[in-house]
Amino acid sequence: MQLTSIARLGALATALLTGAIVSGTASAHQIWLEQHGKVASVYFGEFGDNLREASPGLLDKFKLQNVALISSKGTQPLQASKQANAFTLNGKAAAGESIIVEENSYPSWEEKKDDKVTRAVWIPAARLVAGHQAQTPALTLDLVPTGQPGQFQVSYRGKPLPQAKVNAVVQSGWAKEAYSDEQGLVSFPMPWKGTYVLEVHHTDNTAGQRNGEAYAKAMYVTTLSLVQPQGVAPLPAPPAAPPSKDHG
Repeated sequence: MQLTSIARLGALATALLTGAIVSGTASAHQIWLEQHGKVASVYFGEFGDNLREASPGLLDKFKLQNVALISSKGTQPLQASKQANAFTLNGKAAAGESIIVEENSYPSWEEKKDDKVTRAVWIPAARLVAGHQAQTPALTLDLVPTGQPGQFQVSYRGKPLPQAKVNAVVQSGWAKEAYSDEQGLVSFPMPWKGTYVLEVHHTDNTAGQRNGEAYAKAMYVTTLSLVQPQGVAPLPAPPAAPPSKDHG
């Protein structure tokens, strides 16, 4: 009986690996949260590629002034302290709690099309949940568990966002993608034990202002980090990728 179970797990791992390893899960970088021991940290890079940007370098483009712990006591602001390859926080999430981060000061850039120059902004955000309990949206673009295993909801400005592409990836590079339905709901198999990072993108072409600067479109990317306590033993992470060079 035990040998049969081991054989089935091995077959499952092989099928999962051959069908779903991808390179470069997203077309752009992301920020995401992880907790190790008593410390929660915010990383910038590519979780599935084992890429963490550093300081000095691209990590210096962040201020991370909007960080909070959400618990039964309400929302409590947290402070972020920049280290060599991450921002460490002065708090962590306990069971049923969540940490959210939204960066509203990342440098904007100009885009040129048909001889017209416009300005675009990028607004990365992240959420970490300690457990699979349902959560209430709080980020501009948010991705939260619904309380049902493997099911999540995408929302934009507090309303369900349909037809949003969501990627789920683990440290080995295994990944899946799915699209939200009319209620913003999306579901994933979660066969591996360990940390998952889900990512969703949304572009809003409504002109606006941020920090007194006008822009033509806002590009959002939000991640959700959670730990699956049971499942197939995780495969090794790829070798750490070197930090990118800062050209700006």
